[in-house]
Formats: sequence, C-alpha cells, structure tokens
Amino acid sequence: MTVLIVYGTTNGSTARIAEAVAAGLRERGLAVETRAAGSVTDVTRYEAVVVGGALYAGRWHRDARRFVRRHRWALVRRPLWLFSSGPLDASAGERDIPPVRGVRRAMVSLDARGHVTFGGCLEEGARGWVAGRILAAGKGGDFRDFDAVGAWAGRVAEELAAD
Repeated sequence: MTVLIVYGTTNGSTARIAEAVAAGLRERGLAVETRAAGSVTDVTRYEAVVVGGALYAGRWHRDARRFVRRHRWALVRRPLWLFSSGPLDASAGERDIPPVRGVRRAMVSLDARGHVTFGGCLEEGARGWVAGRILAAGKGGDFRDFDAVGAWAGRVAEELAAD
C-alpha cells in the first residue's frame, strides 16, 4: 500500500509535521510519498491519503483547501485523514482541538476517517506581514509535539492494516 501525504505550508512547519507522519507510517511498513499540495496533479495511484494544512486566521492553508477541492472525487474513494497545524501555544497538547469550519466541511463531504490539530511553529525569519506582527508581539515559538505526531501516525497505520 502506498500512502500520499500532502501539505499546505508557508514557512515549512507543516511540511516538517507531514514528514514526521510519513516517518511514522514507514516505521510500520507502509510505502509513503510526501509532497506539497500544490505540486500534486493525480492521486489515483495511491491507496490512502493524508492532507495537512497550516492554520492562518482560522482557515486552512490555501494549497490544502485547493487540493481537497481539486481531487475530491478521488479522495472520497480512498481512506483519508486530515491534520491541521497552527496553535501557537500549548493548547493542542492539552486538549483535542476540533477542526475549523472549512476543514470540518471537507471531513464530512469527503468522508474523512479523522482529523487532528497539532501545535504550530512560527520562528524568526518567517515570511508574511501577519507572521511578522505575531513575532513582534512575542507570540511565536515552536509548539509542535512530534511524539503526538508519531502516535497519530501509528493510529492511521493501524486503521489501514485493519482494512
């Protein structure tokens, strides 16, 4: 089985989470390809898909949104999981954060098997005016929990093995 993991990111933090999910799936014997959402033209050769997107102002990254719209007919026919990254605090490690409205709609329309929100990362040098303002206010940092990412990847692998 080959799993496609795609992500939408601006500064690379979500890409790093996608790579950690991929590593977790590979450790459990799955073949995995990780790609930027905007670079994928076809998903039909993959048996399962994981889509991740950074959260900006309560919305999933544009590339992740476009990916699920563009490939909706193929995605609804295969096992699908979604993840978000973004809270710039410890909240994602303290409680389950529900998907934002647009991601929730995608979950329902595509019959996704699950969603998780991981903490985000915003560090000096990040692109974008809003990122600069957040950093200037002292609210940046790295809140990603790679142990939680690996555990979630393990649950995805278990579900795929049960199919």
